[in-house]
Amino acid sequence: MNEFTPETPSAPEAPVPSALHRIFIGQDGLRPGWGLLTFVILFFLLVRAAGFLAHLIHLLPMRAPGAVRPDPAPLFTIISEAIPFLVVALVSWIMSRIERRPVGVYGLGGQRKLPLFLVGAFWGALFLSMLVLILWKTGLLIVDMRLLFGSDVLRYAAVWLTGFLVVGLLEEYLTRGYLQYTLTRGLAALYRFAFKTRHSTALGFWSAALILSILFGAGHGNNPGESPIGLVAAGLAGLVFCLSLWRTGSLWWAIGFHAAWDWAQSFLYGVADSGTMVKFHLLATHPVGKPILSGGATGPEGSIFILPILFLVSLVIIYTLPHTNPLANDGGDLINLKTSSLDAEA
Repeated sequence: MNEFTPETPSAPEAPVPSALHRIFIGQDGLRPGWGLLTFVILFFLLVRAAGFLAHLIHLLPMRAPGAVRPDPAPLFTIISEAIPFLVVALVSWIMSRIERRPVGVYGLGGQRKLPLFLVGAFWGALFLSMLVLILWKTGLLIVDMRLLFGSDVLRYAAVWLTGFLVVGLLEEYLTRGYLQYTLTRGLAALYRFAFKTRHSTALGFWSAALILSILFGAGHGNNPGESPIGLVAAGLAGLVFCLSLWRTGSLWWAIGFHAAWDWAQSFLYGVADSGTMVKFHLLATHPVGKPILSGGATGPEGSIFILPILFLVSLVIIYTLPHTNPLANDGGDLINLKTSSLDAEA
């Protein structure tokens, strides 16, 4: 180079992040711990505000402290479950903007929503019917009478289907949406740092699934008539639903299964769902015998027979759902999903 040759300007050095920046921001955006804390705080603040507003405008009835909770009616179920679901959806969207990710990576994206939902619904209704059939054939469940006739059958079948669709959306998206995704990110990073293993994502996912499924099961403890087996079954069901998420990267199979299971249980067969009976169901039934076998006041989910049913559901997931989740296929990194899940917006 001589005096007549212009010097090539050197590339500007990237600014060194401040210590405060590094506390909140990691290599893939907002650190998982802060994301989880933000999500939980926003959810509880907004759901309390929405609930207060719903009571204020008499969208939901006020209930005195300690009062016995009445059997839910369809409209009450739809409204009381839709409010927190809409809050979860809103907060998940807010977090996706903060973290600059497609909101679909939290479980409601993908290109096969309807097929996964319908297949899940088929298996949910089938396996609940199988459980009820076992209880009926063994004399542990007695069918008393039919309660609905004529147009009321289709009417309440439809409104309860709507209600339990909202239940499925809420419970799956709340416990296996943003929380599952973000807790997986955090735990995967810990496993990657501690063990230098290429299986860190799988370890993070299933550790997160175990934690959230335990919380999901424990959350059913507030239901009237719930039993130890019912709580265990709810937690195991959470893990089973996580298996479908791991296989497909989508919550839609679990949403369909969850909605159809609850609908068949509560409306079609008129049995208790985690200790809760609903109004306007097709059949009147009652359990007999030891609660550990019949489920007792908990319903079929409190019966020991639900355990082999959940095992069979797991086999159905393994042998019928394709490996379409990139994380399950090749041990991909969750960081890559920030930009590579192009179909998550669909």
